[in-house]
Amino acid sequence: MTPLIDSFGRRHDNLRISVTDRCNIRCFYCMPEENVKFEAREHVLSFEEIERFARIAAGLGVRKLRITGGEPLVRKDLAGLIRKLNAIPGIDDLALTTNGVLLAAQAEELYAAGLRRINIHLDTLDRERFRQITRRDDLNRVLDGIEACRRIGYGPIKINAVAVKNLVEPDIVPLARFGRERGIEIRYIEFMPLDAQGLWLRDKVLSADEMLAMLAREIGPLEEVPDRDPRAPATEYRFTDGVGSVGFIASVTRPFCLNCNRLRLTADGHVRYCLFAIEETDVRGLLRGGAPDEEIAAAVRTCVSGKWIGHQIGSQQFVPPPRPMYSIGG
Repeated sequence: MTPLIDSFGRRHDNLRISVTDRCNIRCFYCMPEENVKFEAREHVLSFEEIERFARIAAGLGVRKLRITGGEPLVRKDLAGLIRKLNAIPGIDDLALTTNGVLLAAQAEELYAAGLRRINIHLDTLDRERFRQITRRDDLNRVLDGIEACRRIGYGPIKINAVAVKNLVEPDIVPLARFGRERGIEIRYIEFMPLDAQGLWLRDKVLSADEMLAMLAREIGPLEEVPDRDPRAPATEYRFTDGVGSVGFIASVTRPFCLNCNRLRLTADGHVRYCLFAIEETDVRGLLRGGAPDEEIAAAVRTCVSGKWIGHQIGSQQFVPPPRPMYSIGG
């Protein structure tokens, strides 16, 4: 088997699968509050189609799968898909990213299906700011979901927090303390130009360096974790007192494109070589048109071979992707 290597020598073994573009909250940096345009349900891949594609990808060297959305837990019987994906030979890492609103009710079933790794999106522990960001009053439901996962035995549990300047500064330190108390890594994500309303500006990005300074000042010194996976999107730090760690996905101020190992499958069956890609490869037509596995595999190889060197956020050459984040997949 020839691995999926692009023209810059990057080997791809990580596939993010969006199972839906629908979501039950409305974070302002991702979705409009009203009149959201979702894919027609007949365009969304079935679980059988997703399983087939994942098997083909595993045959090309993909070893890690992450289920995303939209909000994946709004998709009926997600545990059934988890069970199918867990059974694919060659897949040795399966994770889920969720906003956590429906997690408490589904955590047991997902765990029984084989899910162990979970990332929960939570920008703030403040109820009013949560409502401001998500346009919903569901903070307690998210916190219940986190506690359910801790009780059941998920691990690792990580929390993803988007850092928008002049909004979430009061949340950076409380989230880190929350994680330290519970053995949860907080991952701070720099605000990226992926919103559906064109709200992104460079001066709205709270940088990783600014957040590191806040944490060091308010909690204590941090040191970068040695020998981390250089292809992981987050740069990880641990507190020198030995209690807890944090990560930073600094796509704007510290791009990690040269180490990228990820592909994305959108809910409507398109393969993307980058979160910010302009072009896509349609595999839904192949999956539904009777194409053999070899033809689908060839389409994936072609997609990878055309991957660009990086997204160029902040340069005059940068062009935002034609899809918003919820449509691409988190």
